[in-house]
Amino acid sequence: MPETAGAPAPVVVPRRLGAPEPGWTTQADVLVVGSGIAGLTCALRLREHVDRVLLVTKTRLSEGSTAWAQGGIAAALAPEDSPGEHLDDTLVAGVGLCDEDAVEVLVTEGPARVRELIDLGAQFDRDAAGEITLTREGGHHRDRIAHAGGDATGAEISRALIAQLEAVQADPGIEVIEHALVVDLLTATDGSVCGATVHVIGEGEIDGVGAARARAVVLATGGLGQIYSATTNPSVATGDGMAAALRAGAALADLEFVQFHPTVMHLGEGATGQQPLVSEAVRGEGAVLIDTSGEAFMAGVHPMADLAPRDVVARAILERMEATGTDHVLLDARHLGGDFLERRFPTIVARCRELGIDPATDPIPVAPAQHYASGGVRTDLRGRTNLPGLYACGETSCTGVHGANRLASNSLLEGLVFAHRIAEDLTTRLAAGELPLLEPEDPTTTKGASGLLDAAHRREVQQVMTRGVGPLRSAESTAGALAGLAELAARPTTDAEPGPQTWETSNLLHLGQALATAAHLREETRGGHVRRDHPHHDDETWAAHLLHVRDPHDGELAVIKLDVELAWPQDDELDDRDEEQEGEQ
Repeated sequence: MPETAGAPAPVVVPRRLGAPEPGWTTQADVLVVGSGIAGLTCALRLREHVDRVLLVTKTRLSEGSTAWAQGGIAAALAPEDSPGEHLDDTLVAGVGLCDEDAVEVLVTEGPARVRELIDLGAQFDRDAAGEITLTREGGHHRDRIAHAGGDATGAEISRALIAQLEAVQADPGIEVIEHALVVDLLTATDGSVCGATVHVIGEGEIDGVGAARARAVVLATGGLGQIYSATTNPSVATGDGMAAALRAGAALADLEFVQFHPTVMHLGEGATGQQPLVSEAVRGEGAVLIDTSGEAFMAGVHPMADLAPRDVVARAILERMEATGTDHVLLDARHLGGDFLERRFPTIVARCRELGIDPATDPIPVAPAQHYASGGVRTDLRGRTNLPGLYACGETSCTGVHGANRLASNSLLEGLVFAHRIAEDLTTRLAAGELPLLEPEDPTTTKGASGLLDAAHRREVQQVMTRGVGPLRSAESTAGALAGLAELAARPTTDAEPGPQTWETSNLLHLGQALATAAHLREETRGGHVRRDHPHHDDETWAAHLLHVRDPHDGELAVIKLDVELAWPQDDELDDRDEEQEGEQ
């Protein structure tokens, strides 16, 4: 049986957010929330076999995190590569906490899913012979990253999937509602999820808060990057799906494992919001990290040097910054040449030049910033959560694939593979008569205050999280974050005006409290963060996942420590494999 870890102080999460009563109602077999690679793939697959699918997205179809993905999508497509090698690299990056069965699903089903994506119209970069060009990124021992437009892979995948969706939008069996923010999940008296309340910025009948009822709900709302002051995530990444799931009683896992991308362009002290990412693929092509005095420093840190896993590189950068008293390091790509850089990384080069930096002649100032949430709504291998009728996929979910640290370019693949699995599972269950359309419970009878934090306090939430639960942590810093968040949570809800920005800020607060609790409890350094007071792995005590579940009676957040067997290849196995690859070359 899992044991409950003693949280530093009780955190109470409301069942729902304060919002107007629904003014309109719509109904579908499946409600899909989110329009990234996970949501679009799931909705398109479902429409092949399900009578009515409703896809809602927070802004426009093309404005989620998928479109910002620069590096590419990882899959064992090359003849000399194998799913087994991809599995090994993923397990190593996950620092022992990956679910090996989930990774097995990812790497074995991934190549077929990528080829299906190509059949749908996604155009990846190819060589003179017409073969897909594969490159390498940190943590990968093979060239297995397919990319499009040099550094615009996410945008191309998003374009192809949206084109497929637009081709069937005349079909009455699929409906798309844009500018729709999920507020809370609707649940029946037995806790089953039977839809969501959604706020739509529009005109006519579908306007304001309404109730979207469904036999099943798929959350694909992306990550929580806006919980920090600086992130590579777009402004829509406020953790809405994760927070709604948490309030409804779904289990969230591994929230403390936040990936801080090592090479985010440093825009100077005080820069906030979405920051320009300098893709890992730049290092994959030969760029080198140097400190401000010009010294390359990764060769002595890890055998893969600048292509080490992201947590290793981010940690090395932070240590070098601390040792040199600087707030950034430099990424030197000058030796690659202007023509190559413009051809391979047109988006990055253009953005750098907009900011007064020419990568062909200037090293790029970089520093770690929040990039990806390895944790999320806990699911099984079919995307099911602990709440009947609720599924999750993409960055919203925690399938177990990423463990404590995501391997580069595995995120697009995860969304693709598990969205496909969810669609298959739902198709089978709905055809069998499972998951009937249930009546939502009257919200006035559910326990839990309608907690709100006004949007004016969003910057405070971000500052508290950045100071206390960033890549460098300690018991003192995490305790400080919990205290700061508790003060914000204690503010009178009457001070807050219900509306999209307030709901987003409240979501960030609730997730921040859960994340900071887990970060405080995990007394070790693992994955994307460093605990100054516990600078090493503690496999004996912390080979475990931390789960968060809201108690339906009093709203208190229970933290459950679930011990696991560490999963990663032995060093001698990897050494043998590396020697074989060197022999091939």
